[in-house]
Amino acid sequence: MSDNKPVVVYGASGYTGRLVCEYLRELGVPFVAAGRSKDKLVASMAANVPGIETADYEIAEVEHSVEALTELLTGARVVLNTVGPFSKYGPEVVEAALAAGVHYTDTTGEQDWLITCDETYGPDYAEKGLLLAPGIAQMYTTGEIAAEICLEQPGLDTLDIAVFWGGSPTIASTRTILVNAATSKAHYLEQNAYVEFDPNAGLVPLVVPGQHELALSLPWGGTSHPVWYRRDPKVATCKAQGGVFNAALMNGVPQIVAGALEATKDMDPEQRDEALTATAAQVMNQMPPRENPRLNKSLDSVHASGPLGRAHCVIHGNQNYKQTGLLQAYVAYSLLQQPPRRHRSGCQAFGHRELLGQLQAFGLVAEPVVTRQRG
Repeated sequence: MSDNKPVVVYGASGYTGRLVCEYLRELGVPFVAAGRSKDKLVASMAANVPGIETADYEIAEVEHSVEALTELLTGARVVLNTVGPFSKYGPEVVEAALAAGVHYTDTTGEQDWLITCDETYGPDYAEKGLLLAPGIAQMYTTGEIAAEICLEQPGLDTLDIAVFWGGSPTIASTRTILVNAATSKAHYLEQNAYVEFDPNAGLVPLVVPGQHELALSLPWGGTSHPVWYRRDPKVATCKAQGGVFNAALMNGVPQIVAGALEATKDMDPEQRDEALTATAAQVMNQMPPRENPRLNKSLDSVHASGPLGRAHCVIHGNQNYKQTGLLQAYVAYSLLQQPPRRHRSGCQAFGHRELLGQLQAFGLVAEPVVTRQRG
C-alpha cells in the first residue's frame, strides 16, 4: 500500500510522531502519516507540523492489527513507531514490519519490550537482513552517543550513565511510565548479566555536571542501555539512572507509582490498564506546549571506567522531544540510502559520530565535554 512513500510514521498525530514528521519534511523524505484516527491525523498535521504544506506525504487511517498494518507497510521500507506503551501495542507493529520486509524503529524506553525485541524478534529480523532498533530517542540514544565517545578509549568496560531533562512528560509517556512500573522489573547489567534494581530503593541523588545542586534520579525502567550493551564485548557492566530537573516533580513520581501499584495489585490486566490510564490522565491530561530551548534542556553524562583508565563525557542539549524526532527521521533517511552497520542500537547501526553530527547540525546539542585518564 505504501509503494510511493518509503517511510511510515505510526502514531503520527501524537506529540512525538508529529515531530518525526516535521524532521522528515526537513530532510526531504516522503512519508505516510499513519494512525487509528484520520481526523486526528489531518488536524495534527495541519496545526502542529510547521511547513507541512511543502512535505511529500499522505495520511492513512489503519486498524491496530497485524493484518491491517502489514497491508499498510507493504511497499514501504521503514516504519517509525511512536505508539506506546510498546509492550502492549508493539508486537503487532513488529510482526507486521517483519511480514512486510520493513525496517523497524521506535521510541520506547520500556526495558521489557527491548528485551522482547532482542530475544524474541531479533533473530528473525537478522535473518531477513532487517533492522530492529527500538529505543531510538533522546533519553537513550544521546546517552549512548556519550557512552560510545568514552569507549573510543580502549580498556574501559564499565558504564555509569545519567540522563536529565527539563520539562514535563507527554500524555503517552506518563501512561507508559505507570504501565511499565506496574507490569515489569528494571534491570542493570553487571558482568554481562541482568541484575534487578531494588524496587524499594526510591530516589537516588546524583551529581549533575554544570550545577551545584544534586539532582534526584530513578532507574526509569532500567532504560535501553543494559540491553544493547549486553551483547557488546567492550562492556561488562552498565547502569543508567535518570529524571527531570524539577525536584518537586521527581519527589512526586515514586508516590504516584506506589499508589498506582497498590491500587491495581489485585486487578486483572484489563482492569489494571483502565485504572493506570485514568491515573495517568490525572497526572498529565493535555499535550505539553511546543518545546522552548531556554526551558527544555537536556543533559547526558557518562562515566566509563576500566582497570587502569577513566573517561567522562557530558552532552548538554535542549528540546529532548525534538532530539527524538530528528533521530527517528535521520535513521529513516539513512536506511533509504544504505543498510545499517549492525542490526542493533541506534549508534551501532548508524554510528555515534554520525548521529551526534546530525543533532549538532540542527542546534540540539553542544560539543561534548570529554575528559580522560589513561593508565
